Formats: sequence, C-alpha cells, structure tokens
Amino acid sequence: MKQILLLLLFSIVAVTSAAQASPVQEVPAAAEEKQEEQYKPKSVTELVASFWKTTGLSAIVNVDDGEMTAEPHGEGRLMSAFESSVGRLIMLTIVFILFYLAIAKNFEPLLLIPIAFGGLLANIPLANMGGEHGMLGIIYNMGIANEFFPLLIFMGVGAMTDFGPLLANPKTAILGGAAQFGIFGSLIGAVAIGFSLKEASAISIIGGADGPTSIFIANRLAPEMLGAIAVAAYSYMALVPVIQPPIMKALTTKEERQIKMTLQRKVHKREKLIFPVVVIMLTMLLLPESAPLIGAFAFGNFAKESGVVDRLSDTMQNALINVVTIFLGLGVGSKLAADKFLVLETLGIMIIGLLAFSAGTAAGVIMAKIMNKFSKEPINPLIGAAGVSAVP
Repeated sequence: MKQILLLLLFSIVAVTSAAQASPVQEVPAAAEEKQEEQYKPKSVTELVASFWKTTGLSAIVNVDDGEMTAEPHGEGRLMSAFESSVGRLIMLTIVFILFYLAIAKNFEPLLLIPIAFGGLLANIPLANMGGEHGMLGIIYNMGIANEFFPLLIFMGVGAMTDFGPLLANPKTAILGGAAQFGIFGSLIGAVAIGFSLKEASAISIIGGADGPTSIFIANRLAPEMLGAIAVAAYSYMALVPVIQPPIMKALTTKEERQIKMTLQRKVHKREKLIFPVVVIMLTMLLLPESAPLIGAFAFGNFAKESGVVDRLSDTMQNALINVVTIFLGLGVGSKLAADKFLVLETLGIMIIGLLAFSAGTAAGVIMAKIMNKFSKEPINPLIGAAGVSAVP
C-alpha cells in the first residue's frame, strides 16, 4: 500500500513540474559547413619548385622573398637584398677565418670557437636562430641582455686570480691605470665624431678588452649598442695574440724583453684573504653601482683564498666558467648575423674599440719602461700590456 501511495505522489509531482516548464524551443539548423578544398595533385616539377622555396640556397639567391631579420626582442624588419645574399656570404667567410685562427693558430679557441659557431648558426637562412624563440635568441636573453653571464664569468675569474704578486709589489697597480689611457682617449674620439657621451663611454670601455665589463657598461649606458659592443670586446679578447705582440715588440728593446723579475716578498695567506673584503668595502663606499661585477669577482677570490671550500672554488674555476663561456660565446656570436654586423655603426664601434685596445697596450708598456728607469728592482716593460685586463 505504501509503495502505491509513493508511486502516485511521484507521478503527481512529475506532471506538475512538466506543466510549469517552458516549452522546448526547436534548435535552428546549423549553417552548412564550407566544403574543404579538394587536394589537387601536383606534378614533379611543382613539388620540386615547392621544395626549392624552403631551402637556404633559395633564400640567398632570391633576395626579394621578404625574409625578416631575427631579433631577440620582438619582431624584426625586412632584410635588404645585400644582407640576405652577399652579406651572408661575407659573414660566413669571416666565420671560417675565425675557425682557422682558433684551430690552426690556437688563438683563444675557448672564445673564438663558440663565437664563430654562433655566427655560423646566426647566418643560416630561414632558421630564425637569433629570434626571440630561437636557440641563440633564448641564450642571448637569458644571460647577456640581463648581465647575468658576465657576473658568473667574473666569479670564475676571481676564483682563478692570485693577487700575491700585486700585494708583494703594489706599485705595479700603476700599470693597470696607465693601460686605461686607451679607454679615455677613444672616449674623446668617439664624442668628437658624433656619438653621445653615454654611447662613447660604452664603446670606449672595449679598450679594456674585458667582455663582462663591456656588456655590463653597455647595458647600463647604451643598451641599443649592446650586441655590437659585445662582439667587438670578445673579438679583441680572442685576438690578443694577434694585436698586442707587434705593439709590444715595437716599443721595447731585446734587452728589455729579457729582464727577469723576482717576487719581492712572500705574501701571507691572511693578506690574500683580507684583500677581496677590503675591495668590497671600498666599492661600497666609493662605487656602489659597480658592486655586482666587483662583488662576484671578490666572492670567487675570497672562496679560493679561504681554503675551506675547495669544491666550490674548483667548480667556479672549471665547470661553471666553462659552461658559461659556451653560452656566452654562442650568444655573442648571434650578433655576427649580416644584418647586425655589416652596418656602419658596428664597423665604427669595431674601429674605435681596436684603437682603444691598441692605445691601452702601448700606454701600459710605456709606463712600465718609465717605471723601470726609476725602480731599484728591474721591471720588464712587457708586463705593462697586462694592464689591459684580458691579458692576465
């Protein structure tokens, strides 16, 4: 009886709900879909022509296809006929010359090989390797554009540096100051030919032949010139064995080059440990904006001299700096693309940087010759070239 009553109650509720519900509207018929285009068979000639358009050779030969430049930030521009054809061939020639210097002549292969290979990849047509989502563009953005790679390089360099000779003979620090003459001389020259003061400052720092510092300064003062300045700085660092020896030989005699210098006193471990801390304190008081670079350098040196974190020091000296050098070289090489390198501004930066580097080398050697005349202990003038920071 209970089951019958429950069934009757359920039926009444269902009928009432159906009566109150709004009438169901008919769904309008869907619009007819567009008929897909039927596949049209292609002849062998058409298939070959279609394949030809996707090749790099076609991109070099057909200069009117509207290929875009590869930019690490945003969209590029249309490449000129020169950039996409003859310019690429010129850059590929330069790349293979760099390979030759690195492998056959052993000129700084750790720098030249990654830079040259990055340049080779950057000049591959249609691959967009240096673009925002390309391999080289990603490397450039993650470590060069934000100054991160230079800091890691300085950390490794600090861990490899022994300040013992400098602490034993502090007057040799004057040589480092003299070698900066090239920086200030090229600064004046760059301003004279039309660069702004900030641009000239960023360009002239190439005279220190210090890639990390050049990237750091360019990013602060002239970020639009960062690529060209990085290429110039690292190119001259790699070509130290080509640029400096003729200058050093021309300014010294055979007798001067044969002078043997001796370590004047033994430097205590405590002195070496305190030195990076003192440098950091002076940086904090006088030049706080340089703290990132100097701080990374001092940390690496402090870890080395402490003697209790050999694993960390060894990592900074070897694994870390080697990995960063690979990425840094490829990132810098991405700026060896024809559309970025073969422009008047870049060529002007290269020329000014070369003059600054050469003048700094000459000034350091001349200062060492002057010091040798007045010093009780003989000084080999060749160490004056070490005032250019890439040389040590």
